[in-house]
Amino acid sequence: MAEEYRNIDEMSFKEASIELEQIVRSLEAGDLELEESLSKYTRGVELLKSLRERLANAEQKVQVLLDATDASVGTDTTAAPATAFINE
Repeated sequence: MAEEYRNIDEMSFKEASIELEQIVRSLEAGDLELEESLSKYTRGVELLKSLRERLANAEQKVQVLLDATDASVGTDTTAAPATAFINE
């Protein structure tokens, strides 16, 4: 009997990670029939691809935020302390 899988796009990152871990464990156990192993392996590849894409997107967003922060820190002089009276 073919296993019904949930749509990966509807899963959270954590849910997809847990399912992938379960698939890996069942494949490592080695007690599955060939057809079920192939089905689970295919599902695992799909989950892994989705997880990698999500990580890459998250890394890109973080980098954009860091670049924006660096740019604003480098050009914003309003937060710098006034030094006009130091040498007077």
